[in-house]
Amino acid sequence: MQGNFTYHNPTKLHFGENAMACLVDELKNYGPVVMLSYGSGSIKRNGVYDAVMAALKEAGKTVVEDAGVMPNPTYEKVQEGCRLVRDNKVDLILAVGGGSTIDYAKGVSASAYCEEDAWQKYWVSHKDPSCRTVPVGAVLTMVGTGSEMNGGSVITNRKAGFKLGKVFGTDLFPRFAILNPRFTMTVPQYQMVAGFFDIMSHLMEQYFAGKADCTTDYINEGLMRSLIHSSRIAANNPQDYEARANIMWTATWALNTLLKCGKGGDWEVHQIGHAIGLVTDATHGMTLASVSLPYYRHVMHDGLHQFVRFATNVWGVRPEGKSDEQVAKEGLDCLEAWMKEIGVVMHSGELGVTNENLQAVADAVLILPVGYRTLTRDEVVEILKESM
Repeated sequence: MQGNFTYHNPTKLHFGENAMACLVDELKNYGPVVMLSYGSGSIKRNGVYDAVMAALKEAGKTVVEDAGVMPNPTYEKVQEGCRLVRDNKVDLILAVGGGSTIDYAKGVSASAYCEEDAWQKYWVSHKDPSCRTVPVGAVLTMVGTGSEMNGGSVITNRKAGFKLGKVFGTDLFPRFAILNPRFTMTVPQYQMVAGFFDIMSHLMEQYFAGKADCTTDYINEGLMRSLIHSSRIAANNPQDYEARANIMWTATWALNTLLKCGKGGDWEVHQIGHAIGLVTDATHGMTLASVSLPYYRHVMHDGLHQFVRFATNVWGVRPEGKSDEQVAKEGLDCLEAWMKEIGVVMHSGELGVTNENLQAVADAVLILPVGYRTLTRDEVVEILKESM
């Protein structure tokens, strides 16, 4: 373990088939006006909306509905939500949905009373709020982002030409989150497996960094093995409660700030994936899947020791009689085989990346000076071409 850190996570989680029974008591801790933020309406078809509304009614809340949060929430939508918060003097934003809806709620919370340009202040300059914020609660219906227990808020600004993430401090973490694995079982297969890879990507982004022996890497390896095992079951039987529950719990711990303690992270796969999502509006987890193998094969030699560890400790690759390079390559081959097995997109061309828009994607990639190698723009273009 290296460096100094403080770990604090204020989010209260209610997990399991009876988790919704806790919502009324949580709601009683906030004022009378609740903004209910959700997406395209799937929660109305699967019964979650009715259950949430019943809890809001029992708690005596006035409800302001904020529908239409898109999978890649836009800054324009954030501004719309801000107006609803101010006009209705909202006391709590209750995000019901997946990570995009919860990311959006945090963005609205931080921006509603910001007197500056919130996009520039938060997502470009990465400053913290100095204004009043609105508490956020969450009812999770799709796993992947871990947004239910962190400060992350990824927002797309089409006018500015960027999709950027801001990690807010603990004041913007959801105050509480309701996690019922049953709520995730109506998610379409494509979205489900995209979420599975999003989880894996969060784990790998934090794993492939640093050279010291770090306790959190051991935790990370256990989470990866759990995800691999349960995702295989769920891909074949999405109604398997045990598998879906384990995946939901893994997703939360993959990005609730625990795994970054004592080490840095990479996050360049996410930057490339965000750029693809900006240009094509493709599903986030699939953008990550499409570029992960080209990226990791590109940087493997720079962090060879960790790729060897990944192969042996996560995938069970036997190192006897093999060079470190052979072991590391075999580990990435195992990753590739698992990705194909669960059915994620393997090539960015399937998501809409073409020779014509490749340069636009490359221009939108934020290059971070982290991980085992700081890319050049030419390397970004090369990785994108390999991903197609």
